[in-house]
Order: sequence, then structure tokens, then C-alpha cells
Amino acid sequence: MPPVQLIFNPMADRGRSGQRASDLRAIINELGGADWSGTEYPAHAAELAAQAADRGCETVVALGGDGTVHEIINGLMRIEAARRPRLGIVPIGSGNDFAYALGVPTNPQEAVRRAFAGSERRADAALIRDGSGRSEYFCNTAGIGFDGAINIRTRKLKVVSGFLMYLTATLQSIALNFDAPHLRVEYDGGTLDQRVLMLTIGNGPREGGGFVTTPAAKVDDGLLDFVYIGPVSQFRLLRLLPKVMNGAHVREPDIHLATTTRLRLEADRALPIHIDGELFAPYEADVRQVEVEVVPGALRVAV
Repeated sequence: MPPVQLIFNPMADRGRSGQRASDLRAIINELGGADWSGTEYPAHAAELAAQAADRGCETVVALGGDGTVHEIINGLMRIEAARRPRLGIVPIGSGNDFAYALGVPTNPQEAVRRAFAGSERRADAALIRDGSGRSEYFCNTAGIGFDGAINIRTRKLKVVSGFLMYLTATLQSIALNFDAPHLRVEYDGGTLDQRVLMLTIGNGPREGGGFVTTPAAKVDDGLLDFVYIGPVSQFRLLRLLPKVMNGAHVREPDIHLATTTRLRLEADRALPIHIDGELFAPYEADVRQVEVEVVPGALRVAV
């Protein structure tokens, strides 16, 4: 059995990733071949990744976007570190932000070559747990509040994709989801007790295919960066939006950044939360408390 397991979501990037994955079969066969598995339902990639590890696969490759990578990481983290396969990424989804943070080539054929025979680096993961004890790993970002509302809106957009989808959802959320809950946040060396429009935790610097929310974040420093913004006007947020696209918002007086290894948060109302672009908590889940902690060096990644 080949030591490489490929996992792809045929519906990633509005169904475009299935064809892109198929286009890579020739180069994958040239490199020695692999087992192929397509996902069929939510969290299926996590099951497939864990099963691949149990079969002794050396590398599990995600063909897709951040959602596929997110599920695979949750499968790999079920495996003890000594047996955990390394992760390869071929970024053919809509966001590909974790791949960007790692420096994975955007060219799919070059990314395949790196996944099979590239060098290896360590990357951190993070664990989020809500007040009921439900937990999940993420690799790139967690968006709480306004950021989570944007993620919910992306799911209702059926025509646009990629960065344009996230930008459209952001503009809609500025108009329709402008809510700033009161948060109490405890983190390494500090506390926060105020109304907060948005709080984003970054293991990597970018989310949404091009929003550089935590530009100084590094995936291998054993730290989580987070950025928050208090109550501001809709007009002010619109003016900040272009700056977020290149990370220039960090110089603005109403933007606050910090680093931590763990964070505990309580809110006065239900919080929408996404992790790696996957919905962790819709409003109706009534999540008002979360804890997040970094898991240093948890992932072996082919780059």
C-alpha cells in the first residue's frame, strides 16, 4: 500500500476542486502514486486521516482549501505524536490561508511535488473548547463575533467564490450584523473587560483568502496572536477594511493586538464563532464561553 494518502473534497471551492484534483493524477502517478479518498459528509476527512494513520501511511495530503485541511488536522490530532503522519497541502480551495502561512506553493503541481518529497517543518495547532466541554482543533484562525457573523454569511452566497465571497460577506455583515457584545477575556499577562465588535485569534497571519488580520503571527512560534476592535461606527469599519487587506490596520489607534499561549473568554450573549472558516458556533448554539490554547509543534508539515 502506498505510504501517501490523498484526501480531497470534491465540493470545495463551489465544486471546482474535484476537477482540479483529477487534473493532478498524472503527476501523482509519476511521483509513485497514492491512495485517493473523496469526502462524502462533514468531518469525513478527519475519519479518513485517522484511518490512514492507523494503516501506517507516512503522509496525508489535503487536496482542497482550509476546510479540508482543518478536518484532516482534527483526524491527525487523534493519533499520538509518535505515530502521527506528516501533513501535505495542495491548495486548491477558496481560501488556502494556512498553506499561505506555511509558504506552500500556489501552483498545484509544485505543491504536489513538495507534499511528496519536500522538506519538513513543524507547525503549531490550537485547541478551542466551549463551555459545554466540546472541543476542536484549528490550525489557522478563530474568528469570534463579527468575524463569525461573516463566516455565516459566506454560506448563503452561491454565485461568488474565493476572496470575492469573503469580501461580499464582510460588506453585508457591516450593514446587517453590527453587534458588539461585552466580553471578559483573560490571556497571558492581561485581561480585557469591555464591548468588543470582533476578536480574531491567529496562528497564521491571514484569513478569508486575503484579510491579513494578525500579520505578525507565525505558525511555529508556540504563540497565538489575537486582534480585537471595540465598538466603532460602520463608516469607520468601512475605512479600516482596505487596511486589513494588507495588514496596515495594526497602526490604527482603535485596533489592539496581543500574543498569548492561552485565552479564556466569556460573553454576555451568544457568540458566532468560526475556526479555519468552519462554523464552530452559530448563534443558535448559544455559546458564551470559550477557552483556546496553543499546542506547540503538534504538526509535521511537508513544505
